[in-house]
Amino acid sequence: MNNRKDTPQSYNELEHWLNQRRVTEIECLVPDLTGVARGKILPREKFTEDRGMRLPQGIVAMGVTGEFPPSGPYYDVIAPTDHDMQLRPDPSTVRIVPWATDPTAQVIHDCFDHDGQLIPYAPRSVLRHVCGLYEKMGLSPVVAPELEFYLTARNTDSNMPLKAPVGRSGRAETSRQAYSIDAVNEFDPLFEDIYDYCGKMELNVDTLIHEVGAGQMEINFFHGDPLNLADEVFLFKRTVREAALRHDMYATFMAKPIAGEPGSAMHIHQSLVDQESGRNIFSKPDGTPSDEFFYFIGGLQRYIPAAMALVAPYVNSYRRLARHTAAPINIEWGYDNRTVGIRSPISGPQARRVENRVIGADANPYVALAMTLACGYLGLKNKIRPKPEMRGDAYLSPYTLPRSLGEALDWLRRETDLHEVLGAGFITVYTEVKELEFEEFMKVISPWEREHLLLHV
Repeated sequence: MNNRKDTPQSYNELEHWLNQRRVTEIECLVPDLTGVARGKILPREKFTEDRGMRLPQGIVAMGVTGEFPPSGPYYDVIAPTDHDMQLRPDPSTVRIVPWATDPTAQVIHDCFDHDGQLIPYAPRSVLRHVCGLYEKMGLSPVVAPELEFYLTARNTDSNMPLKAPVGRSGRAETSRQAYSIDAVNEFDPLFEDIYDYCGKMELNVDTLIHEVGAGQMEINFFHGDPLNLADEVFLFKRTVREAALRHDMYATFMAKPIAGEPGSAMHIHQSLVDQESGRNIFSKPDGTPSDEFFYFIGGLQRYIPAAMALVAPYVNSYRRLARHTAAPINIEWGYDNRTVGIRSPISGPQARRVENRVIGADANPYVALAMTLACGYLGLKNKIRPKPEMRGDAYLSPYTLPRSLGEALDWLRRETDLHEVLGAGFITVYTEVKELEFEEFMKVISPWEREHLLLHV
């Protein structure tokens, strides 16, 4: 589903779109492995003349600390040089930057090498590749993300814990307000700006709710094509952070930003449509679940544990995955059961879908969608049957997900089936970046260590 009007599909249509809006400046964006927007800002004339730009290939392999591995496929083996890549704009992604003073557009770019091939470890390339595997099967994946995030008071000291922001009442939340309308209304001026920005950018956001945590919110997106939805989540994160700053607060998509509060997830609903008939293949003609429905779940159960480093990408991510905290600890599956990692909501046959609940809000949306669709693809390809449905409390079952980033990276390196689907080059670059981040984290001494070890060991 794409509700955008007059979406450009070619460079000529893109130029017409820019002319209509009298755009004078272009933000040329490329998502890196963390989901950060890299790129350049160009005058309109320069953008039209160059039709793209160049950046070092290592830029998309940059970690969250700003470092990147000293070796990788972006270096020449014989003479180590950081090769350039060519960035080409995807006309269908152009949108106005609603908070800019002058008429400014933003366009997401794809990354190509000198031979005109997509850079295989760029996040958008990986998702394109996985969607291409479904295309060869005559199938179109349909996804709908649900994205949680926290609003917090401004905090310029990283050593100080985060706190809920002050709302219209002049008070901060001190108790949990799940689904409270009044608690959302505390931040009406902010959300009016967010919806206004999203409207001007034609982001297909649906409902807004207050989640369990103090200052925790959730936005749902309408279902649609995976690449389009990944673009929308990428742009939405940027939009919410900008809007929050303009209201003297922060918006954070950290998986576990506040101790004692639930973590933030990015739940992804998925179904598969037959391209010829338009039928949801998760249901048989008589409306009952199909073999493909169970194979898809079987693939998620088989491969999610090994793929967790892709969707729980930081040391902080694993703090979210704890018992009785509204986040899964295993990959049990069930109908309308929120204690499991893989849930199928109650729905009609054409709307039958599978919800992946293990993904954190801190995950790169392109990588997250590629991961969950890759696991499902392997389930279909290998006809993997799932375990019996979990009908009770899945928190009473053992942990089956990795408990730390180091463990998750080890599992990912060993699972060669995922390497074949996602690309060996991508897995190599991704794991090296995450190892570099982990090494940086290990240089930091935490308050817990000072509190409990300083005078007691």
